[in-house]
Amino acid sequence: MKDRRIILGVFALLLALAALNDNAFTQNQRGGGPNRGQASLSEPFKGVTTDGNVVTGLFPVRSSGVSTEPVRKAAAAFLAALDEKQRQAATFPMDDLEWRKWNNVHRYVRQGVGFDSMTENQRELAFSMLRAGLSARGLKQTRDVMKLNGTLAEMTQKFDEYGEWLYWITVMGEPSATQPWGWQLDGHHLVINYFVLGDQVVMTPTFMGSEPIRADTGKFAGTAVLGEEEKKGAALMASLSEAQRQKAVLETSKPGNNALAQAFRDNLVLDYAGLPGTELTADQKQLLLDVIGVYVGYMEDGHARLKMEEVRQHLDKTCFAWIGGTGPDDVFYYRVQSPVVLIEFDHQLPVGLPGPRVPGRLHIHSLIRTPNGNDYGKDLLRQHYERSHGLGAVRNAD
Repeated sequence: MKDRRIILGVFALLLALAALNDNAFTQNQRGGGPNRGQASLSEPFKGVTTDGNVVTGLFPVRSSGVSTEPVRKAAAAFLAALDEKQRQAATFPMDDLEWRKWNNVHRYVRQGVGFDSMTENQRELAFSMLRAGLSARGLKQTRDVMKLNGTLAEMTQKFDEYGEWLYWITVMGEPSATQPWGWQLDGHHLVINYFVLGDQVVMTPTFMGSEPIRADTGKFAGTAVLGEEEKKGAALMASLSEAQRQKAVLETSKPGNNALAQAFRDNLVLDYAGLPGTELTADQKQLLLDVIGVYVGYMEDGHARLKMEEVRQHLDKTCFAWIGGTGPDDVFYYRVQSPVVLIEFDHQLPVGLPGPRVPGRLHIHSLIRTPNGNDYGKDLLRQHYERSHGLGAVRNAD
């Protein structure tokens, strides 16, 4: 009898461990963790779609009239300042799978050259490249996310996992006025993919988040991020009538994380949901544009203006969806989706900081993508290969 109880006990323990492992796998699948990553990277790139089929003709190759010369020169100067070993670590072919290997979590092995290994001069040149490609607000929030990662290191004393300088830069291709190239910034809660073809720019996927979202003490006291993203989303929601809310609100409760388009979700199939732009008043359409403008506005002003013109062309096909409460202290998730833009904002469960296992306003994830195959500028790159090299879409499958 005793032996039987021992065997049953061991069997029960094994079942419990199996359940834990299965739950961890499921969470990775949902959140874009390592398991999901390994599977998704083996899939040819298609991009975010509503039904698995790419809407074509949305992103023509053309002259934008906005110069990319400043960012090209800044990138070339940054690369020139690296030593040979750093340069080899930082540079990849234009169509390398490295584009898709970014991850917003902190425990992840990244490629490129890290800010933690750069000299002061190299760091300044790296920031000069970011400054040339981003708006003033985009650069400030980028730096502030990095600083708050330093705050998290102070609060947890886990300086091997978190820190201001634990961010890596890679350059794809060679900075050029005519040939495609780009750069990527990758680290905890901060990922920017910046593609350039001539004077056209695609700056997605871009992920910005933080835990905490503000520093009350420590080296970076007073630093705060994602306030505009939170405020403008809430303002649009507050403007809706009861009938409009019935369509916009997918769920009134928010017990967990809801972001869907994070790391390793390049081929996400996500149908439209929520309130369509056709049912918004003129004032509400402007509030919707204000929300989108915050995210698009991470880019240099001229390229952001061009992207917003593209967004306006599809405003009636743009949907706004909401999960959670609408009170002043409630947590929530919202999504903006159109043929040319996908945005997510999500109050998240605590990870680095202690607290109840419920979403809170001290941990936020946000993301902007370009659906229908143009994340990482891949649709532009496909067209470039077809026109310049006589190669088909297969050339850009990854």
